[in-house]
Amino acid sequence: MIVNIEETGAVRLPDDPDVQSVADSVLAEVLRMTGAPADMCVDLWLCSAEEIRTLNRQYRSIDAVTDVLSFPNFDMNAPAVWPDPLPEDAYDPDTARYCLGSVAVCKERVLKQAEEYGHSVKRETAFLIAHSALHLCGYDHETDREASVMEEMQEQVLQKLGIRRS
Repeated sequence: MIVNIEETGAVRLPDDPDVQSVADSVLAEVLRMTGAPADMCVDLWLCSAEEIRTLNRQYRSIDAVTDVLSFPNFDMNAPAVWPDPLPEDAYDPDTARYCLGSVAVCKERVLKQAEEYGHSVKRETAFLIAHSALHLCGYDHETDREASVMEEMQEQVLQKLGIRRS
């Protein structure tokens, strides 16, 4: 598992959490839970509110800041039903891994939501990464049932890693 992190914008997350280790552990657990058939890499962009707003407008036609966006590199047949074989165009020879996709996380929203929900920046960061990783693995929350499944899986990941709400 490789998580490539790029950070832009003036706002910085605090040193705790170490976003690299949080992203590595959360993504590894999501891939384990979903039965990923190969070693994967994910690109994680820690961006500004204006940058994520631009992405949201461009790709979803929603002109608003959001907390996280996911961009899968290939379609799943259903949640955690991996294509067989994995698409060759998703293979990165430089890392010898398949690139599952890209995630954009808005740093301003991480800070605001951690404060609003009364939990740590680490917990909010981990939650958003788990949420987006599940999207990359084919999960969605368009229906109440889908949302319930995703929410349960997100909590399982955070519990497994000992990341609590406090």
